[in-house]
Amino acid sequence: MIQVGTYLNVVDNSGAKKACCIKVLSGFRCRYAYTGDTILVSIKSLRAKRRTSIRAKKGKIFKALIIRTKKEIKSIFIDKIQFLENAILLLNKQNKLLATRIFGVVPKFLRYTKFSRIIAVAAGVI
Repeated sequence: MIQVGTYLNVVDNSGAKKACCIKVLSGFRCRYAYTGDTILVSIKSLRAKRRTSIRAKKGKIFKALIIRTKKEIKSIFIDKIQFLENAILLLNKQNKLLATRIFGVVPKFLRYTKFSRIIAVAAGVI
């Protein structure tokens, strides 16, 4: 469950390390976002080694896709799955991936959404 003010880990090679949710883009007066939803985030910190050639700058606002949450996922595709962190991927304005690599695993049910390209780029699928 992600809501406004939640700090999230960025798990791609865009250069950002931490981001803060500033708006949930699911629907009208929607308070919480779950795995597979899009949100607006503000970049709070950057990775130390990548500061020279990065796409994300501190303070910039991006769309983001939630790929892992601490709250367990219940779906028709899987029984239950729970992760140890809240993680996101940064997207550009056309909902394309900002980065070229994804660190860690991605849930399998993202294959059946409009973000099926993420499965091909990800390191692993659960």
